[in-house]
Amino acid sequence: MKKILIYLAFSAVVLTSSCSKEHLGETNTDPKAGTGANTDPNFLLTSGLLGYANTGYTQLLYQSMAIQGLASTLGYYGNGDKYVNTSGTIGYQARIWNEGYTALSKLDQAIKVGTAQDASKFKNVIQIAKINQIFLFQRITDAYGAVPFSEALMAQAGNVTPKYDSQQAIYTALLTNLQASITALDPAAGAVTGDTYFGGDVTKWKKAGYSLMLRLAMRLTKVDAATAKTWAERAYTGGLMASNDDNMVFKTDGNYDDTRNASTGALLVTDDFQQVRWSQTFINFLKASDDPRISAIAEVSATGAANNKNSTLVGDNTASLQIGMPNGFDLGEGATNIARAAGYPGTSPAAGATDADAPLGKYSRPRVAVFIQQNAPIITLSYAETEYLLAEAAFRGWAVGANAAAHYSNALAASLTGLAQINVAATITPATATAFAAAHPLVAGQELKMINEQYWANENATFSFIESWSNWRRSGFPVLTPVNYTGNVTNGTIPRRMIYPQTERTANGTNYLAAVATLSGGDFLTSRVWWDVAN
Repeated sequence: MKKILIYLAFSAVVLTSSCSKEHLGETNTDPKAGTGANTDPNFLLTSGLLGYANTGYTQLLYQSMAIQGLASTLGYYGNGDKYVNTSGTIGYQARIWNEGYTALSKLDQAIKVGTAQDASKFKNVIQIAKINQIFLFQRITDAYGAVPFSEALMAQAGNVTPKYDSQQAIYTALLTNLQASITALDPAAGAVTGDTYFGGDVTKWKKAGYSLMLRLAMRLTKVDAATAKTWAERAYTGGLMASNDDNMVFKTDGNYDDTRNASTGALLVTDDFQQVRWSQTFINFLKASDDPRISAIAEVSATGAANNKNSTLVGDNTASLQIGMPNGFDLGEGATNIARAAGYPGTSPAAGATDADAPLGKYSRPRVAVFIQQNAPIITLSYAETEYLLAEAAFRGWAVGANAAAHYSNALAASLTGLAQINVAATITPATATAFAAAHPLVAGQELKMINEQYWANENATFSFIESWSNWRRSGFPVLTPVNYTGNVTNGTIPRRMIYPQTERTANGTNYLAAVATLSGGDFLTSRVWWDVAN
């Protein structure tokens, strides 16, 4: 993992560019620092990849809770759990934007440095960086709507007030650009040493690129089905992920602050560790079918308050003991105290005479051995996700090989076995996974519901909550019951987008206002982005 670390010495020193004024200070003018002539673009590539994969609080505080993958009684998780504004709300809403454009700048530097030094030698570095810019731009536009795209990353050239492009225009460009980058990948070009996913394996990147194309295409099903069909079929023809061996698994390094798993870091905060639990909605969904993932991902802490706060002490992952915590509750003294929730299992019994009870101790948390590890790998795009999307495409009658039932079965089995890539403690054997998929086939008349419910379950189980949220907004599944907590700012509805960063109002006000005018309802959590039309 040394390559992950080396970029820290270089990532802010050359060709810094961004989309608005507040990032201009990132340029390092130390005369002894690296320059575009002596910096290896591989270091910059690694930095950009890390910026996309390692989300932590960026997705935990809103998306994980809003999509009812996780639940929490802790105050600042109320942003997503209860749709209320808490301390730090403005900063939390801006994290996808700020971290996304920072990572885009790193990748832009990798492209410019590689092109300037030797475009032939660094051909694959450049194309992999471009593919990962598409991952980032999709995440940002899906979260906010219209965003800087065509004029983004141009601060060095003097444009610090970029226009916002429509989401429709962005998607059109992303699909076209992605095809170009996939085509340009060259097995004969120089090695890519900064690739922490596939070690520069061009064949793997082509599969990942086409699987990303499928994700982009399927996002358009409600707003432009014809375009979605064209690109989904093109992705299938190009060659998609074919097994879990093709999964994009980012390797973190627990030895250093900037490279350890950010979600683990967040959940190791004492209050977070004690008060973040799997959601009742999610656990109940898994329990309804005796899903083997229950024991792979969930555990109940050892009894008592002291054990409940011990982040090194593994819990009991027996499936029958797992209980999800309902969203929308707290540890206050009012009607929303968790002890007043229907089905509250009671406090965790004291472990000893000097110990206290743990009010959330009987609720299921993410397993320590799997998710609370500083070097836990991060799955950012998977074969299972790809097969679920193919199942939906096949159901729609598109030419994507097998029928919907076969793609669905492949996806379900891969969802189970793929968890071992996070930690071997989450291993589910192929035989168990295959048997489970065979026992739970796609049912005629329920195809869209089942496919997208399992997509949601797959993304939740792998801590891919931003993608879980985006696909839920697109598909409408699962049908979730929103929280209606006193003081919420969404009128008791689940957030459908993030609010633009406040800095944009002052640093790029004219373009910000033009973008807000394109939103249905204005710059609010309840507004819908272009592809998120009401069913």
